[in-house]
Amino acid sequence: MICSADNLVKNYGADPVLDHVSLVINEKEKWGIVGVNGAGKSTLLRLIAGLETPDEGTVTLVPGKKISCLVQQPQLDPEKTILETVLESAEKKDEVQEYEAKSILTQLKMNDMSQKVGTCSGGQRRRVALACALIRPCDLLILDEPTNHLDQQMILWLEKRLIKSNKAMLMVTHDRYFLDRVTNAILEVESGHVYAYQTNYSGFLQLKAQREEMARASERKRLAYLRKEAQWIQRGAMARSTKSRERIERFEKLSAIERIQDPDQLKLGSLSSRLGNTTIEIRNLSKAINGQPLITDFSYIVRRHERLGIIGPNGCGKSTLMKLLVGQLQPDAGKIIIGETVRIGYFSQELEEMDPDQRIIDYVRAIGEVIDTPDGQMSASQMLQRFLFDPKQQWQPIGKCSGGQKRRLGLLGILMKAPNVLLLDEPTNDLDIPTLMLLEEYLDDFGGAVLSVSHDRYFLDRTCDRLLIYEGQGHLSFSNLSYTDYLEQQAEAEQAKPRETPVRVKPKVNRLTYMEKKELDEIEARLPALEQKIQELDVQLSDTSDYAQLKVLSERREAAESELESKTERWMELSEKQS
Repeated sequence: MICSADNLVKNYGADPVLDHVSLVINEKEKWGIVGVNGAGKSTLLRLIAGLETPDEGTVTLVPGKKISCLVQQPQLDPEKTILETVLESAEKKDEVQEYEAKSILTQLKMNDMSQKVGTCSGGQRRRVALACALIRPCDLLILDEPTNHLDQQMILWLEKRLIKSNKAMLMVTHDRYFLDRVTNAILEVESGHVYAYQTNYSGFLQLKAQREEMARASERKRLAYLRKEAQWIQRGAMARSTKSRERIERFEKLSAIERIQDPDQLKLGSLSSRLGNTTIEIRNLSKAINGQPLITDFSYIVRRHERLGIIGPNGCGKSTLMKLLVGQLQPDAGKIIIGETVRIGYFSQELEEMDPDQRIIDYVRAIGEVIDTPDGQMSASQMLQRFLFDPKQQWQPIGKCSGGQKRRLGLLGILMKAPNVLLLDEPTNDLDIPTLMLLEEYLDDFGGAVLSVSHDRYFLDRTCDRLLIYEGQGHLSFSNLSYTDYLEQQAEAEQAKPRETPVRVKPKVNRLTYMEKKELDEIEARLPALEQKIQELDVQLSDTSDYAQLKVLSERREAAESELESKTERWMELSEKQS
């Protein structure tokens, strides 16, 4: 065991966010926490990390064990450089730790390590904080939304690193592929309680469905029993005997149990307005920022039922294209023609400004007291309930909402205006998995066009039928592959490239002993085989989601990589001696 939580209670207002929650985390366990925004996922992480104190209950860390934590809003010294900040979290300040810090930052595309943290963007600060969490020595690694602000290459790198790691982990993430491949246990937070599942995310979905079906079956049996007992009582059963009194008391106890309700669902039909033949036409569009071309001579007509996923590395210009389409930025050349019937709903990365003192219900009422939906008219309160805000929450000020709840509220506000073209810029950031699943169902029936910027593989696979790809230097191309298939194609193309290998020229003068010469020949024959083996293991790792198989393959890859490094070092040593 590394740490345990016993009967934790945490209150924010009248109702407890966590109500007598217990959990044990053992070595090598990798827990993923799921649940709706505001359920208490981040609160639980912070309690276990010791960043908050529970109102009741205890968190116990085994003596000698250490925790490293990435929080959603990291506090970093703005006057220190990126490299200095990361090295502060390292165990030692030697050359090995500096090399490791630089390696992690390079993978996270933080190339200017002398830049001061205070000049970094919010996304860059998150990546610096992630690097600090990864390099900090620990037995338990706690990560709150680690994939936020990472592009696909960074996510894949982080995924492989965490799969190979033997540390225990506790994480909250909306990336379902990431969750499925990295974790081996799931903790569901719901209505203040937790449910543990010793399986990955795919297994959790099956076991959760079974648990809910068993609960519904028990509820059906309870209701059937109550009907039968009510009929018995109505026939005039007298509580004269002890047996009769016990039967009536049992009936009253079962009657007092709160009826099990099916979970609320975000369901908004397919609210949209009529879209004419002219949608959005892009003609010879060009845009550069600070001399860097982001879009060069790009032309495209958005189809009426477009489902386009926009992909590329961070900073390539994806959000810039979105801002050009809604008029927040002006192009350097070319023009964008918007059809007369087009009503754009823009869900941006930056959370819109909301009055923290305004009540949630008043925010929605400002858009409309009554909304016409395919299911009939709905009040503002009913709309909020469908978006997982219960009647009590609706009267709370927005300032008390979590970041994810504010994003969900902002999304509701956009959809209530019945747009017929949706521009979604990183919609999966800070949205919980239940809301994402229901948004995906909404998009299935949406009658207009949808353009989505995202690094979320599952979301793009689920909602898009075409990709717009940023290739660099302002050039864009299209692909009809799914996002996962496209990534696999890119990985295969990368592996097919010839690897640069040291030029091994045999010198005229041989200064090696007979045994050293034999060893050098054996190493030269072994190196290509090891390189090929690592490539094959990489392909197998990307193709499997079975935890046991992933663990075996990761251990094999680690062993092969370790052997390759040691053989290469020995080869260089013998080669230098030979020359």
